[in-house]
Amino acid sequence: MAHFLSLVALQMMLTILHLLVSGVLSSATFTIVNKCEYTVWPGILSNAGIAQLSTTGFALQRDESRTVNLPSSWGGRLWGRTHCTQDSSTGKFSCITGDCGSGKVECAGNNAAPPATLAEFTLDGYGGMDFYDVSLVDGYNLPMLVVPQGGTGANCTSTGCVVDLNGSCPSELRVSSAGESVACKSACMAFGQAQYCCSGAYGSPDTCKPSSYAQLFKKACPRAYSYAYDDKSSTFTCAGAADYLITFCPSPRASQKSSEGGNPASSSSPNSPTMDSSMVYEGAWATNRASSPFTFKDGFGSLLTIAGTVGVAIAIWPARRLV
Repeated sequence: MAHFLSLVALQMMLTILHLLVSGVLSSATFTIVNKCEYTVWPGILSNAGIAQLSTTGFALQRDESRTVNLPSSWGGRLWGRTHCTQDSSTGKFSCITGDCGSGKVECAGNNAAPPATLAEFTLDGYGGMDFYDVSLVDGYNLPMLVVPQGGTGANCTSTGCVVDLNGSCPSELRVSSAGESVACKSACMAFGQAQYCCSGAYGSPDTCKPSSYAQLFKKACPRAYSYAYDDKSSTFTCAGAADYLITFCPSPRASQKSSEGGNPASSSSPNSPTMDSSMVYEGAWATNRASSPFTFKDGFGSLLTIAGTVGVAIAIWPARRLV
């Protein structure tokens, strides 16, 4: 009997070791930190076919943090909701930016209503790699920084949009509440035209080029996705196990606005928009350098492409609304 029990225990141990090696029991974590001067309500959406996490939405007060455990091979997106309230008579919860339409703090499988700054992930994806980006393709509502903790590779580094673009958002893209600019739409959302949405005759990398609005976003936030085919400079990868630190309003805080800008629609020149926050941006990367074990690149032309083709990169990511 003792011999039988020993065999059972050995088999159980071997099974657990197999599961750990295969990644079934292993998981990554998101540590989400709010450094904004206001409350942020993170929302999380798992990709189709992937089970929702134990939490899909919660509140973070200023300087609060929360760690979320992820299953292996997880994919989805994360964003911050702002200016949220709960109706005292109906109990319905809603947000002015990033609302997921569930009527509750938990998003429960609902996506973010644009405009919203999005962090997108495919963990343990193609070739066992993690793929991630911070996207302004759905517009912008607050600064966000993603820092991998662990993982390897020349392209395993921090990304995000760390400046406040709301104060310098062109008037035709601006979302306001009580006289305050609270978000910045994508050009596709604002105008619905094919050249901004990369649709119809503009639905390929050859025909869809970054608009002056996309270039405005890119100048302010060089590492963030600015339009549909912005893969080479805006998609990042990590090999091996990595956790991710996600910070809303990293230093400098959102109260430090980028330069007041011009109006892209008023000029046909792609250089006419002025939302030049490069000094603030570089200062923020320098501030966060100490928290990341990875090298920060000075330029973005040498960043690795995903599997060598735009097509593979597009296949990896969820469908996007386009700038």
